[in-house]
Amino acid sequence: MKKTFLKIAAPVAGVLAALMLSSCDNSDNNMMEDLPLQRTITFENVVTPKDFVQSGSFQGTGASPLIMPGQTTSITFSAGKTQALMFATMYGASKDWFFASQQPGIKLFDANGNAITGDVSSSVLLWDNGTRDNISGAAESKTIAQVPNVNASQLMKLNLSYNDVTSQFTLTITNTSGGTANETPFSPGVWAVSNYNGSQLLNSAPFFTPNALSNPEITDIAQMGNIDKMKTKLNANTGIMTGLSPVLVVVYQGDKNPIYELGKVDNGLGLKDIAQFGNVTKLQNSLKALPNVKNVYIAGSAPVTPGNKVMTGFRADPGDKIAYATMFGFSNDWFYANEQSIDGNATGDLTSKTSLFDSGTGIDQYPGAGNHQALFGGTPQSENTVISKVGTLYPVPAVQNVIKVTVN
Repeated sequence: MKKTFLKIAAPVAGVLAALMLSSCDNSDNNMMEDLPLQRTITFENVVTPKDFVQSGSFQGTGASPLIMPGQTTSITFSAGKTQALMFATMYGASKDWFFASQQPGIKLFDANGNAITGDVSSSVLLWDNGTRDNISGAAESKTIAQVPNVNASQLMKLNLSYNDVTSQFTLTITNTSGGTANETPFSPGVWAVSNYNGSQLLNSAPFFTPNALSNPEITDIAQMGNIDKMKTKLNANTGIMTGLSPVLVVVYQGDKNPIYELGKVDNGLGLKDIAQFGNVTKLQNSLKALPNVKNVYIAGSAPVTPGNKVMTGFRADPGDKIAYATMFGFSNDWFYANEQSIDGNATGDLTSKTSLFDSGTGIDQYPGAGNHQALFGGTPQSENTVISKVGTLYPVPAVQNVIKVTVN
């Protein structure tokens, strides 16, 4: 009997063991499926900073590109506090003289942040490029210096006007040299506004450095009135850049992104604070109170400058979704966010799901050159339009050239 029992018990024990192992395996799998997944989401600022936010050229408005005595031309550009306008044009009746202001350019705002308008002719100076003898025209190698005993402001009149809504200036240049001892045409010229990163100009000595040897670009202007080399250099070094704000990340359920709704007016939960000032606090608190929101995370605690990144861990259950938002820092009211919904289990590069949006809460100005932008300590002028994707009015870099979003 004992032998029979053992023969029966052994197979039964094996079956029970197998059932127990099978039960344990299923239980473990179910537990793993039910556990929230730990992920890390990273936001990188990959924009390439350029020296100038805007640049361009000007010339006479008549049949000739020269600006003759008595003639006028103008340029329009954007700027915020601390920024300045640099321009250069040849004093035509010379071997190598050119008009330009002191570095970093014509001052555009006073100490109180008010735009400077009216006659700013005193800002223009006349410079000797130091590459040609003033009498013979023979080549020489001297440093750039102001031309003595010539008052440039008597030869060139400069007048500034300003549009506060757009933060745009118009500089009108008039050749007033006619009838003077220094009568001269002006050549076509170039102009630029240096980028500002929140603490300093990226180029505080545009075009040339006083008391130093000249460069090929300004030499061509000073000797021949040829702006081609300088235009090429400016084009290569001009572009919109931006910082990013700390990034709000939300884990939620359902089909509706709780941060924003395209084509609808901002709901007042706090997106405006992010889009205008990079402040995540109000939206963070508002989202936490919504029934479909499971958690809210913040990546970073300070502006994310070019070349830097921030990240945050987050947990998501199967079926959860994630969304995020960060300010395009050099704007009045723009923000990056995912346009497409993102599964909480997603990993890899999510940049393609990201778009740049206008929150519709502040009047736009040229990015990085608008005096009502938070970058310059300003407050956007209010508007109330629907949330939309940023268009092509300004030459904003493609999304993938500004921000990179990855999850691992």
